[in-house]
Amino acid sequence: MTITPIQQQGPDTATVERLAVGFNRSFETCEDPDGVLSPDVFFDLYPPFWHFQVQGRDATLEQLRTINHGCEVTSRILRVVPTADGFVMEHEETQHGERTEVARKLWHCVVHEGQIVEATCYCNGGWDDELRARHAAEAPMLRP
Repeated sequence: MTITPIQQQGPDTATVERLAVGFNRSFETCEDPDGVLSPDVFFDLYPPFWHFQVQGRDATLEQLRTINHGCEVTSRILRVVPTADGFVMEHEETQHGERTEVARKLWHCVVHEGQIVEATCYCNGGWDDELRARHAAEAPMLRP
């Protein structure tokens, strides 16, 4: 077990909101116009049945472009929870292309000096129209 030391006091609410909004926007643009990612950000992603890591802002943005497959992407924040070292963000991304896929992701972001220095993601994978219809029929949700 690894125990990660944390700062005594996490980033303020305004910083968390600015970083979460800018980070979420980067999934749509595959850019970092708000400067929320540190130049050497560590990006750690766990999609279903896989795991990969990249380091650096440019490598992270290139990875987002690869994940998007050239499709238009919309992303909406579902919740943000400040932590002692940054924040946790849940968001939903929708890829609009030849077919529509929806994925929910949970991010743990570590913040240092007003930028995200680590971003770890757990993703349920992209659900296409057929899988979402099957899910609605077989496992109706009690909450959105």
